[in-house]
Amino acid sequence: MDLRKLQRDLQESDQEHLLKHWGALSEEEQKQFYDDLRKINFAKINRSFEKTMVEAKVNEKKDEKLQPIPPEHVGSVIGGCNSDKVSSWKERGLQVISEGKVAVLLLAGGQGTRLGVSYPKGMYDVGLPSGKTLYQLQAERIVKVQNLASEQNGNISTIPWYIMTSEHTMDDTKKFFEDHDYFGLQSSDVIFFEQHTLPCFNSEGKIILDQPGKIARAPGGNGGLYEALLDECRIDEMKKRGIEYIHVYCVDNILVKMADPVFIGFCIDKSAECGAKVVEKTKPEEKVGLVVKCDGKFQVAEYSEISEEVQQRRDPDGKLTFREGNLANHFFTIGFLEKVVKELEPSLKFHIARKKIPYVDDTGKRIIPKEANGIKLEKFVFDVFEFTEHFAVLEVAREEEFSPLKNGPGSATDSPDTAKRDLCSLHYNYIIRAGGKFVDNNESSSVVCEISPLLSYAGEGLEDVVREKQFSARNVVYLKAELEGHAELNGELPCKKVREG
Repeated sequence: MDLRKLQRDLQESDQEHLLKHWGALSEEEQKQFYDDLRKINFAKINRSFEKTMVEAKVNEKKDEKLQPIPPEHVGSVIGGCNSDKVSSWKERGLQVISEGKVAVLLLAGGQGTRLGVSYPKGMYDVGLPSGKTLYQLQAERIVKVQNLASEQNGNISTIPWYIMTSEHTMDDTKKFFEDHDYFGLQSSDVIFFEQHTLPCFNSEGKIILDQPGKIARAPGGNGGLYEALLDECRIDEMKKRGIEYIHVYCVDNILVKMADPVFIGFCIDKSAECGAKVVEKTKPEEKVGLVVKCDGKFQVAEYSEISEEVQQRRDPDGKLTFREGNLANHFFTIGFLEKVVKELEPSLKFHIARKKIPYVDDTGKRIIPKEANGIKLEKFVFDVFEFTEHFAVLEVAREEEFSPLKNGPGSATDSPDTAKRDLCSLHYNYIIRAGGKFVDNNESSSVVCEISPLLSYAGEGLEDVVREKQFSARNVVYLKAELEGHAELNGELPCKKVREG
């Protein structure tokens, strides 16, 4: 170790405080800390921090630069007027799935801190009758859509599932999948890779010490996807597999449709290289990012970047002019993703996230702050929208496709309670549409009702199961597939509390 050179380098970067507790470390701890510090390009990270802070101070409203997404880029699955188109999109999507051309990519770096747990969000059970976690629900939706594609086209193919974790979630996530036999998927089709972490700063630009011999780090936002794909050569791996289309999504949406054939077929129909699912923003005060055009480029405008006046602007039909709410649910062609990863990623800007970051005080004691005390630098997955002109936006029904899990039990919004309620309500409606009936209660919000993804991906194929059957709304309803419970699909799947009228 060349400690003197490290000290000089840290002094030149105004980060010499990082060695404040050096003398209190053991010889092994010093070696590990030295190696970690030597991996950091302090000049580069300092420039990124300073540039991001300067840009954040501008806080310029984008009002004059904003335009709604042009109608020719937009489609919708809402209402019956597009039923023929939706069927055509679905058929096309299932076709390319059966040809082995589709992959799904999961952004799963979150630790579940806001949920009040110490394990990855994907391992969370919101209290469904089946006891299934987010990971299991998503895995089984992949199994089902593979089967639907095979039934339509006769080809047997698989959908590789790329899962981006962080250093905090990698080990737990991999073990969880191994312990559950990958929930019916082939282990070779579940590919884990890790996003990079970045140092955390205080407001003066000093890197925070988490422990005397360890700096505070955090994942660099879901936009860290692109650098991680490059470093682990995942794009080249996808191309070898024959992948042409990638569905990218975040782990916390309990209603997410994995490799949604309608979405994929829609984007192909639009000749899009990049696409986004959106839900309609109906209240001006809703704090949601909006998919827009700004200075002629597609992007997501944050709530804080648009004035109240513009947020309240409405079209002649009464709908908000800017209403395409972003879901972090995206489509990429392999060609576009490769260009971003190998050429354009360095030009993506950082964003600021103010967080509560544990730190070491002058005495070496670790402090857990009660208020935001630090800054994390983040990139967002949707920041790449600006790089394409071949863009497509698909409007979907919020109640059918978006219920995020972010806050702890008992929270009014985005909680385990609301996620369970929304999924049960959706599945209640599936049963009603398929000809089933509930007695004792007509309110879907009070019914505890679950349909296994292995039985139905999105409400299809239920007629023979529920038509003219009566279910008691006073009981817990859980409908599962015939093969469910077999070892190859996950032998631990619970099937208690089943009531069929």
